[in-house]
Amino acid sequence: MININQITLNVPNGLFKNTVSNFFKKYAIVFLSIILSIISIGSFILFYKNGLGLAYNDARSHLDIGRRVVEGLKPGLAQLGSVWLPLPHMLMIPTIWNDFMWHSGLSGALQSMISFVGTGIIIYVFLKKLNVNFIGRIIGLLVFVANWNVLYLQSTAMTELLLIGTMTAGVYYLLIWQDSEKILDLIKASFWIMLSTLNRYDGWFLLVMATILVGIITLRKRGYKVTEGVILLFLTLAGIGIALWVLWNLLIFKDPLYFILGPYSAHAQQQQLSQAGNLPTKHNLWLSTFIYYYALAFNVGIVTLIIGSIGTLLFYFDKKISSNVKIICLALFAPLIFNIIALYFGFSVLFIQGISGNTWFNVRYGVMMVPTIAIFIGYLVSKLKNFRPVLIGVILMILFFSMSSADAVTVDDARVGSSQVNVSAAGNWLNQNAKNKPGFVLISAASHDAIIFSSGLPMSKFIHEGTGAYWLSATKSPDRWARWIVMRTNDNTDQTWKLVSKSPGFKRFKLVGHFPFADIYELKPQYLNQLETKPVFGKQK
Repeated sequence: MININQITLNVPNGLFKNTVSNFFKKYAIVFLSIILSIISIGSFILFYKNGLGLAYNDARSHLDIGRRVVEGLKPGLAQLGSVWLPLPHMLMIPTIWNDFMWHSGLSGALQSMISFVGTGIIIYVFLKKLNVNFIGRIIGLLVFVANWNVLYLQSTAMTELLLIGTMTAGVYYLLIWQDSEKILDLIKASFWIMLSTLNRYDGWFLLVMATILVGIITLRKRGYKVTEGVILLFLTLAGIGIALWVLWNLLIFKDPLYFILGPYSAHAQQQQLSQAGNLPTKHNLWLSTFIYYYALAFNVGIVTLIIGSIGTLLFYFDKKISSNVKIICLALFAPLIFNIIALYFGFSVLFIQGISGNTWFNVRYGVMMVPTIAIFIGYLVSKLKNFRPVLIGVILMILFFSMSSADAVTVDDARVGSSQVNVSAAGNWLNQNAKNKPGFVLISAASHDAIIFSSGLPMSKFIHEGTGAYWLSATKSPDRWARWIVMRTNDNTDQTWKLVSKSPGFKRFKLVGHFPFADIYELKPQYLNQLETKPVFGKQK
């Protein structure tokens, strides 16, 4: 009879380790997807419970745009508007109808969370494509994942993570294409870049840059005639989003460039800032570069930025890496170049507290370069074999102290910077005084979307620029259509004040609430019997 306790398995220790290692590497994508999903969900819950998930007023505005598509006095796709590109709001449509998904911010955060997981996977496979060893891939991934600014933004309805995900995916498939030269890989790259162009205008610059790089590589390999066809194919597919957006503006707003030159465009906002002397980087290349690098350092950490820069230099001096790979990887720097150019020409504004003002504003733009830095740090860890233990130790120590301090400049930007306007008092007033009373609130969504969100009232309670006949009628005869008016008194940049203040009907309102960023007026009781309190226009075109 065999005694099972006497049986020994003589399995070499190295073989066991290799088996485990190979198993993990084989199913690495599955494991990483699960781990990243857990981190993503945990981060959302953390910031949701802390009340920080909706700290950015832009996040509330994004959520309101999605909600107006499905609910309001004039719901429909036209509510996507022209100020912001439509992809983030279109992705909200399947869930934004639910009040919890709307007011928790989860409807918008969901796409950021998926983008976070996707970007982490892309960084891993990107490094694998660059022949970076396993430990280098993991360290590169950790640089991205263990970043509080990334974790915070992925927990919000902001658009940064979706843009990061689509842009990084586009560059990854360009990297594959330069090696395989397969049309399908080029189509995949164009698809992701097309999505980025429907998310933020940074994607438009990536499209231009990617087209140039695709042309250079094809010209080197195949000659002029083939290059012409490849560029045409790439531009047709990757540029279709831009073409549709121009067409959208033509059909809805009767001006194909309304998104650039309209009264609510970034251009109009920058003009106001310029006139007030708040665009110090305009036509100053040194300051534009300096400010953006400061934003970058605040988002990734100065030591991490230095290590990533060293990795970048070694990468481009590495003779073992083909020139075509180096050319394609230049696309990773599209966010850096775009933001510096935008600051230089006055198309963008970025405040660093203590350097360009006494507040934060748009400092989150620096987070766009985190995947790039992560990739080149991963490469550096793989490249420097002799210094690898020390380098890994330094990186892990930096990440540990960064995570333990829970310091995120994007949270500061959202809580106390110019991106945040405390409108809770005005929103609470509306909730307490207008919720259970009949009548509409006349308000400019362009100026006070955060108040609309903070009020907790249904979207059908508000008359705003997107409500068609209601807006036109209410701004001419406010006493007939609005029981409450929210606006900035004596401020002609507020469309409600600009249109209503000179109306005879406005004399029938009294000031009932004075708040830092808006005043609330209410129709006097003796005129309530003439007030329209229910929708009357039916379905508008």
